[in-house]
Amino acid sequence: MKIDFNKNKDGLVPAIIQDATTKNVLMLGYMNKEAFDKTQETKLVTFFSRTKNRLWTKGEESGNVLNLVDLKLDCDNDSLLILVNPNGPTCHKGSDTCWNEENNQKYGFFSTLEDTISERIANKDTDKSYVASLFAKGINKVAQKVGEEAVEVVIEAMDNNDALFLYESADLMFHYLMLLQAKGFTLKDIEAELKTRQK
Repeated sequence: MKIDFNKNKDGLVPAIIQDATTKNVLMLGYMNKEAFDKTQETKLVTFFSRTKNRLWTKGEESGNVLNLVDLKLDCDNDSLLILVNPNGPTCHKGSDTCWNEENNQKYGFFSTLEDTISERIANKDTDKSYVASLFAKGINKVAQKVGEEAVEVVIEAMDNNDALFLYESADLMFHYLMLLQAKGFTLKDIEAELKTRQK
């Protein structure tokens, strides 16, 4: 890895810190060659602190270290993307990221859908919300609906109508997300279970 530390007069390159699992950006720091070498040697992310004017290993006082997973160099060889497993909050102010965001796993639109389902369950407006009305009937009805949708997916899988197959698959996924919440779980729990099976 040939990093151009001489591009800037101060010999520093920006280091973008990203959680290796959630893919959320946690912070931005700066590295000189010495900080980069120490990071590789110790597997703990080390920066050059412009404030302290010295090398600084993230978490050296708080214990909230950044465990190195991987390093990537950009196309101009003058900035780094550093993938880490954080041990605790990253920001010195106590938040998960330096943008005061929670470092939660996101599943794109599925996370948005999970949030929408949660909101509609909480609002309990059974007259206006299909989700609320189904939940009001109890978990057996939610589970039954998942079963019905699963059968419809199987039927459409054996047909040649891809549009109907996708339509029924979306229905199944939607109702499955409802069932997960009825049982007190989310996609994060399913991910954790699947990871235990990974070989």
